[in-house]
Amino acid sequence: MPLPIVVLILFAALLHASWNALLRAGNDRLWSMTVMCLAVAVASAGIALFLPAPAVASWPYAVLSGVLHVGYNLFLVRSYKVGDLGQTYPIARGSSPILITLFALAFADETVSASALFGIALVSGGIISLAFKQRRLAVPSLPYALGTGCFIAAYSVTDGIGARLSGAPLAYTAWMCALWGVLMPLVYIGLRDTRSLFAQRPGFITALAGGLVSLLAYGIVIYAMAEAPMGAVSALRETSVVFAALIGYIFLGESLSVRKVLACVVIASGTMLIG
Repeated sequence: MPLPIVVLILFAALLHASWNALLRAGNDRLWSMTVMCLAVAVASAGIALFLPAPAVASWPYAVLSGVLHVGYNLFLVRSYKVGDLGQTYPIARGSSPILITLFALAFADETVSASALFGIALVSGGIISLAFKQRRLAVPSLPYALGTGCFIAAYSVTDGIGARLSGAPLAYTAWMCALWGVLMPLVYIGLRDTRSLFAQRPGFITALAGGLVSLLAYGIVIYAMAEAPMGAVSALRETSVVFAALIGYIFLGESLSVRKVLACVVIASGTMLIG
């Protein structure tokens, strides 16, 4: 994989960990996530106006991805309701690279080298190990965290195929994210009401900023998936758990043990094999 692509993905990983930390720190995470999506919708629609439309063949993938992203949002919010960032995030993100590699093989006829596959396995294993406590995977939100990982795998492969068919990965990203950004507020209104969504409350500006950060992070990932194997891109992106562990330790008061540091070393080793 070209070094510039690797560097871009690692930057996206840092951005991704940052907006997840913002979400986990909020009091009303469903509201925060929905405000993030509003920011994504407005920014994406504005960007789409200055880009050529993606090829028609990619449109069904954009629609499917938008729906899958809403499912991902709901599962992620539920996961953070009962779990720590340092536990929930590794399960969700660690399970997805292997799933994406399998899905990409099944639906995109995509294969990776033996060394890259070993690197992906190291990254996934190292990430998931971050969630263990005293050799036990005691995660209260485990079903939702695993469900989040499945949604990640599903929308990542969908977007990888869609971006390649679009002929314009950035335009595909803009249109897909605009659709996703509109769908999530509609779901919120269906679950709650319109008034509470647009009410001014603490964290509004932070949530808007988090949405813009998430848009930039995922736009980089879609661009990378159009240029490199999806499983390898996903594994590199999931190094965001290393950043999440550090953010959780520094800003959220979560623990950072020797075992977590060793897991981060394993993840870094897998990253070098992929890169």
